[in-house]
This record gives sequence, structure tokens and C-alpha cells, in this order.
Amino acid sequence: MKILAFAASNSATSINKALAEFAATLVPRAEIEILDLRDFDLPLYSVDLETEIGIPPAAKRFLDRIGTADAIIVSFAEHNGSYTAAYKNLFDWASRLDQRVFQGKPALYLSTSPGPGGAASVLAQAKGSARFFGADVKAAVSIGSFHQVFDLTSGRVTDPAILAKLTEAAEALTLQAVA
Repeated sequence: MKILAFAASNSATSINKALAEFAATLVPRAEIEILDLRDFDLPLYSVDLETEIGIPPAAKRFLDRIGTADAIIVSFAEHNGSYTAAYKNLFDWASRLDQRVFQGKPALYLSTSPGPGGAASVLAQAKGSARFFGADVKAAVSIGSFHQVFDLTSGRVTDPAILAKLTEAAEALTLQAVA
């Protein structure tokens, strides 16, 4: 099973990327591909710009990467209660090629933040709109107080209860993607 994992963030030190990478390791016998949104540099989307230049190749590359996966793991960073500008822009461009950006793939949606809220607002938005964009969300987990429950040096969750939640979510993704 090929898992495509990424953070909906363009931060070089994204805690959501660390979480997505770790969660992917919980999927047994998975081939894991990690995407970095910084590899998909795009101008700010507008209909006028799309008319002028067409769809940039980076949007097509993003859709192609999703197309090669059996399942998707996305960890959503939250900026001011919503998606990061980098993710939203990439998503907007990609959706102009195919509104079903996630192409019917089973998905595990995650979110985390340094504070206790765990980026739950953006996770709720993502879950609420998933069906419109071709994501078959099998599990969703929000993790608050990231630095208290995750060791960045080892790249692992240190809290047993959170590890159990993530393991259960990864198992749900596996069962659904293989079925």
C-alpha cells in the first residue's frame, strides 16, 4: 500500500509535517511518500490569472502525486482558525483541474498545534468539505499541545493515549484502503 503523507503547511519546521510522517509509519507494510508543499510553488490563484497563464504545472504535479497513492494522510496546520495560505492556494489551483482533488482516496486527516486547541477548527473545516473534494475520510485526529506529546528528535509520539488514537486511525485507514 502506498501512503502519500503531507502537511498542509509550507513551513520548513512544520510540526504537522512531523505528525503526518509519524502517522504514516503506523501503517503496516506501507510504502511512504512524503510531500513538501514548498515543492509546489504557485502564484496566488485568481480567475484572471488562470485565464492569462492557464494552470501551472505544479498543480498538475500535485494531482499526479495524489493519483499514485492508495491512501492519503494530511495534517492540517491552522492559521487564524483556517487553512494556511500555501495549502489553500495549491488546493485552489489543483481543484481547477479536478474538483475531486483527493480522487476518492481513503484519507486520514490530522491536525496539531503547540496550544491545547490542536488546530481543531481547521480539521473540522477539512472534514466538513472532504466529500466535495473526493476525500474518503476514514479517521480524523486532532492533537493539542504538540511539544508535550511529541519528541521531535526521535520523530515519535510520546503520549500512550495519543499513540493509541493514531494507531487506531492508521488501522482504520489500512482496513478501508485494502478492502
